[in-house]
Amino acid sequence: MRVPFSPVGLHRVVAPVGVLPQAAERLDTRREVWPDETRVRVERLNLDAASFRQLDETYDGDGDRLRAAVLDIVARRGKMQNPETGSGGMLVGTVEEVGRESPLGLRVGDRVATLVSLTLTPLVIEDGLGRWDGRSEQVPADGYAILFGRSIAAVLPEDLPPELSLSVLDVCGAPALTARVVGRYVDPVVAVVGGAGKSGSLSLAAAKSAGASRTIGVVPQPAEADLLVGARVADTVVVADARDPVALSEAVTRAGGPADVTVVCVDVPGCEGGAILSTSDGGTVIFFSMATSFSAAALGAEGLAADVTMLVGNGYLPGHADYALSVLRGHPGVRRLFERRLMSADAAKLKP
Repeated sequence: MRVPFSPVGLHRVVAPVGVLPQAAERLDTRREVWPDETRVRVERLNLDAASFRQLDETYDGDGDRLRAAVLDIVARRGKMQNPETGSGGMLVGTVEEVGRESPLGLRVGDRVATLVSLTLTPLVIEDGLGRWDGRSEQVPADGYAILFGRSIAAVLPEDLPPELSLSVLDVCGAPALTARVVGRYVDPVVAVVGGAGKSGSLSLAAAKSAGASRTIGVVPQPAEADLLVGARVADTVVVADARDPVALSEAVTRAGGPADVTVVCVDVPGCEGGAILSTSDGGTVIFFSMATSFSAAALGAEGLAADVTMLVGNGYLPGHADYALSVLRGHPGVRRLFERRLMSADAAKLKP
């Protein structure tokens, strides 16, 4: 018998010993499954926005160099975890083998999206990412990944294209937590920074469904404002640089704020102060960005004498996958934003 296995994957940690898989420098990627594990044949990776942006900027949009960097990370670490951002993404694939003690309820042949980060998922790439040009967050791939006993995966719905489902499930924690927090207030004003993005548009729709009296969508450019207005999930759309604290708070105030709940869904650093200034006393700020600095948020709130609760979205709530998909189905404007993003990514692939 091999070493005892752990439902959180401690037996897959190669170094340093004793840490959880997410904090590990390297994971064991052997294909044989322990009794509570599941092996998935990978079809597509979805790199998280902060990680892809950092890689794209580092390699000046050179797809070949970016692809080589991702392959190097996975080969060295046994998982996809960007060493600069600490983030990874998720994947879509087909269940290949299920351990006899697996509690996930999956069957061989199920097509699934993993709802746990690639930063803790043992991963092997076997095709050299030859079908990926490095210009999109969604990465066609062939290989395998290992899910632990406490991993989470969702069987893909049959009524939605897999690429669309993957995009939604990649951020499904955001609308679920937004709805939970908004539901704790009476007729709150909700501001979503990055409202035209994936997590932002879903969070705006969730806030409205959960009882927000006013929803404010904040975007950085007029073109995004036009898109968000067309989506019909924000009562007011404003253009502001989220990295400029005064400009952001003034824009939110003019739109009907300060907000009782502010949700940060942008993948650039330096947005903590503006989010805090945009939130009323007794309000809540939810950070759904891998670019968030804990020290900047904590010290910024202290320095501003801001009586706000700050939450870090951890990407999981019970039922979050089904909820996010239901939000997409119930809001045609949000679906159009997602589909436009996917079409833009496809168009980018055709450019020389």
